Amino acid sequence: MTDRDNLITVHANVSITTQSLQAIVENAKKAAGRDEKGVYRVDTADKVSEMITRFLLENDFESYVNEFEHYK
Repeated sequence: MTDRDNLITVHANVSITTQSLQAIVENAKKAAGRDEKGVYRVDTADKVSEMITRFLLENDFESYVNEFEHYK
């Protein structure tokens, strides 16, 4: 797996299904829980970024992009 010190942040538009987004929001809220006022304090946009980054690292995106055949 890639050393996280070697990562940079790239802002890009990524298409995901509405079901994926709903699952991320729902699970992020479950993980964060409610505060004393009953409000969820979680940045779901950051969680989407985190989940996509983790998926790319775990599924060897680096090797994928090095394959020239993927550019045709």
